[in-house]
Amino acid sequence: MAADFDWDPAKDAENQRKHGVSFGEAQLAFLDPGRVIARDTKHSRDEHRYYCFGRVSEGILTVRFTCRGGIIRIIGAGFWRRGKKLYEDHSKVHR
Repeated sequence: MAADFDWDPAKDAENQRKHGVSFGEAQLAFLDPGRVIARDTKHSRDEHRYYCFGRVSEGILTVRFTCRGGIIRIIGAGFWRRGKKLYEDHSKVHR
C-alpha cells in the first residue's frame, strides 16, 4: 500500500504527550492487512472523518483521520480499549 500522510506537528506533539503515540507511528496501523476502517460520525461535521483500527507492535492502535486531496491527514491516535474491541470483533466475524 502506497499512501501519503500529513499531520499538524503541534497536534502530533500534543498527541504524544497525551496518548504516548506519534503520528509517524500511527501510519503503521494502515499497513495491517486486517485493519478495519470505520466512519467517525461523531466528529464528521465539515468533512468526512474515519477511524483506522490496526495492529502495530504495541497492540491495536486507533487512528482518527480524514482524506484531503488524496492525502491521509492524521488527526489523533491512541491505544484505546474500544478500538481494540471493534478490531477483535471484526476479526472474529471475518475468519
